[in-house]
Amino acid sequence: MQTASKKVVNGWAMYDWANSVYNLVITSTIFPAYYAAVTGDNNDQTIDTVHIFGRTFINTSLYNYALGLAFIVVAFLSPILSSIADFKGNKKQFLFFFCTMGSLSCSALYFFDGSNLIYGLVCMIMACIGFWGSWVFYNSYLPEIAAPEDRDKISAKGFVMGYIGSVILQLICFVLVLMPDTFGITTGKASQISFLLVGIWWWGFAQFSLNRLPNGSPNQKVQHDNIFTGGFKELKKVGKQIAALPILRKFLFSFFFYNMGLQTVFLAATLYGSSELQIPTTNLIVSILIIQLVAIPGAYLISKISEKIGNFNTLIICIFIWVLLCIVGYLLPAGGINQFYGLALAVGFVMGGTQSLSRSTYSKLMPETKDTASFFSFYDVTEKIAIVIGMFSFAWITELTGSQRNSVLALTSFFVIGIFLLYLANKKHKPAH
Repeated sequence: MQTASKKVVNGWAMYDWANSVYNLVITSTIFPAYYAAVTGDNNDQTIDTVHIFGRTFINTSLYNYALGLAFIVVAFLSPILSSIADFKGNKKQFLFFFCTMGSLSCSALYFFDGSNLIYGLVCMIMACIGFWGSWVFYNSYLPEIAAPEDRDKISAKGFVMGYIGSVILQLICFVLVLMPDTFGITTGKASQISFLLVGIWWWGFAQFSLNRLPNGSPNQKVQHDNIFTGGFKELKKVGKQIAALPILRKFLFSFFFYNMGLQTVFLAATLYGSSELQIPTTNLIVSILIIQLVAIPGAYLISKISEKIGNFNTLIICIFIWVLLCIVGYLLPAGGINQFYGLALAVGFVMGGTQSLSRSTYSKLMPETKDTASFFSFYDVTEKIAIVIGMFSFAWITELTGSQRNSVLALTSFFVIGIFLLYLANKKHKPAH
């Protein structure tokens, strides 16, 4: 196949520009810090708790449990929706639906102020479902618009566009949060306005992508009597195809474990920094900006390295670095702002490259098929189940031991297993990949 026109490729990459603001502002910086503030007692010497559903939770654990629940929903919906998308060829409509749901939910967080905790958690869960629900359909376009030899580069381009776009909006929100008096508002109101801006940015720029991405082509060979079971039948069929491809199967097993660690680090980092390491909110936001900026050259450089030594060898190196980063994160002293910045630099360098290379590696190992949404649904379900286990493990260990440090250290086991499985896959891997 040939790579699609520059217009289509840029349109595809632009969706990363649009929705990555959710990942940065809502997942990584302002919302976690805002959540910790409105559910805490402003005393670093105490463990902040909230009482909800007849039980008392550590506030950070409740946050992680809520995210885990969102990923369970996405993992359940993904095979159903992707099967319909492959059959009817309407993945663009599903991309629009989840984009709209996610962006509206982010905007609705404007009204979350701590007195309506359930409302805030529901909006957070819906935003998460919207983001990741759209992501599977966005990813499934990659093998349709890019030839195998171009997928590493185009996948990296998407992530880089996401980093650039999210940093621009983050800087705007950064000014609001750091200088609220200039605009005649409080810090809390500045955060709420930031959530509103995320929704507007996400939905607005997504229209650029939706106007340029091709309409899917129906696959009339895929027929199901029941749409609620058909998706899982399709997932089972894809699973059987993957089981017959030993390299792809081993890669997915490895991805399952190392992504469990990677995504948990990403999702829990801000709350870990604020509540465990006692890093001020301003410094947390700066550190996340560092991660985003360093991730841009990191994604490109890791893509170039993969051209020289292969995707598998490059991923093994990246995941080994993740093991070291978890150990460093465990050992960081409370209040060690400069050390935290150093950790952010290292995390940023490998973050985008690991995610981008994982996506492109999977797309290159896939067999040629029209069922791209179903294959990426399998990838997506694998990713989401891994995140659920990772987030629940992180929250459970925190509640069990009373310290998030132990949770961070435990994440190293997921990365080590991932490295071992990647090594096994690489032994049978053809150099051409």
